[in-house]
Amino acid sequence: MTRHKADKRETEEKSDAVYLLRLGERVRELRARRGMTRKILAKDSGLSERYLAQLESGKGNISVLLLRQLAHALDTPVEALSLDGPEPATDLQHLIAFLGRLSPPEIRKAHTLLVENFGRSAKSERSSRIALIGLRGAGKSTLGKLLAQRLTCPFIELDKEIEASAKAPLSAVFDLYGQPGFRRLERQCLDRIIKNNPRVVIATGGGIVSDPGTFEHLLLNCHTVWLKASPAEHMQRVVAQGDMRPMTDNRQSMSDLRRILKTREALYGRADAVISTSDKTPAESLRELCAAVSSSQ
Repeated sequence: MTRHKADKRETEEKSDAVYLLRLGERVRELRARRGMTRKILAKDSGLSERYLAQLESGKGNISVLLLRQLAHALDTPVEALSLDGPEPATDLQHLIAFLGRLSPPEIRKAHTLLVENFGRSAKSERSSRIALIGLRGAGKSTLGKLLAQRLTCPFIELDKEIEASAKAPLSAVFDLYGQPGFRRLERQCLDRIIKNNPRVVIATGGGIVSDPGTFEHLLLNCHTVWLKASPAEHMQRVVAQGDMRPMTDNRQSMSDLRRILKTREALYGRADAVISTSDKTPAESLRELCAAVSSSQ
């Protein structure tokens, strides 16, 4: 083998290693954002925990590299080959390519313009629907009920709507349909709530931000408030509720919780208002929540 070929091969191997490492990081981040343990992901995907551990550590299957190699030969992004469904319209592909060349601040500005021109409900209609987001244990149910009483409007917990629609507890919904099936039900129930309730307070599930389409729909149609707390308080409150999902059977529950919060922080931060409930009584948090809601109306 000539020196040129050897150098080329070494460069390709380094590129492959970096790609696999980034792929593993993305899988790990997406798993954390959805609040899924590796055990849950293995069950839903049909892949072994061992394979997932290898993938997340940057040691993916050779078929992943072959797909990437094919995409390079076709001069197309890997994601274009792995689409689940028909190919997007040409105009949409061009728009995605155009947005991909923008800087993060420019992308945020473009998003704002698109929302203002094509997506968001009228301000008065949107501000009359209050959606509370955040991880379990932040106080969404407690404060949501109190806020709805103040506003004399219905209070709806999205998870309970999902259970009623599926005629099964959430744990059974996850067992039967997996994460994708749960997210489809979540979107259907949210659509119904928004359509049927011009004034309402909604307590959403902690993972709603992990589904881009559903979360965007929520942001466009509701005034959103992120209720946040410290990881320790989140854990204490969840334990007090007797609900450890999705940390069940996981000895590293606190580190998982911190990872979930970290990966979702930027998404939760897209809310219209942020209120910390740490070291506060429900009455104190409610006063802040009412002030945040009043300022939007």
